[in-house]
Amino acid sequence: MCADTPDYKDTLNLPETDFPMRAGLPQREPEWLARWNEIGIYDRLREKEGREPFILHDGPPYANGHLHIGHALNKILKDFIVRSQQMLGKDARYVPGWDCHGLPIEWKIEEKYRAEGKNKDEVPVVDFRQECRKFAEGWIDIQREEFKRLGITGNWADPYLTMNFHAERVIAEEFMKLLSPLLKSILKK
Repeated sequence: MCADTPDYKDTLNLPETDFPMRAGLPQREPEWLARWNEIGIYDRLREKEGREPFILHDGPPYANGHLHIGHALNKILKDFIVRSQQMLGKDARYVPGWDCHGLPIEWKIEEKYRAEGKNKDEVPVVDFRQECRKFAEGWIDIQREEFKRLGITGNWADPYLTMNFHAERVIAEEFMKLLSPLLKSILKK
C-alpha cells in the first residue's frame, strides 16, 4: 500500500461477529453433513402429517461415473424446488434414484473389456449383465456420497434403482400393457 493511500478498513462500519471471516468451509462442511445425518433432518421434515403432498418426478442419472457440473446444476435446482415447497407447508419428499441399465453403463464395461483384450461378443450375456450390475452398484454408493456433499437432502437410505427386481418387473408389466394390443392385432391377422 502506498504511503498516501488511506487505510479504509478503519472507516467502514461493519458488524462484529464471532463468525470466522473465511468460515472454514472445507473443515465445517463434513461437520454439517454429519450433524444433519445424526438428527435425521430429512425424516424430521416428514414428521408433520396431513400436509398436501408435493412430488417432483426426477429423471435419475446413470450410475456410471463421478458427478459433473451438469449433475450438480440439475440436482441443486431440483433441491431448491423441493425445499421451497417444503417451506410453503407441503410434504415435499425427494426420493433419489439411479438408472442402472443401458448403453452408458454397458459402454464402460466394454471399454474395460477392450483394455483387457477381451471381445464383448465372446462373453456370456448373463456374465456381461452381472458385471454391468456390479459396476452400477459401485457407482451408486459413490454418487450418493457426492450428492450428499452438494447438500441435497432426500431419502438416501431407500433410493429408486432401475435394477431393483421390483422395478424391473413393473417396467416389464407396463411394457406388456403397451405391447398387448399390438400383439392381439397381429395375431388376429
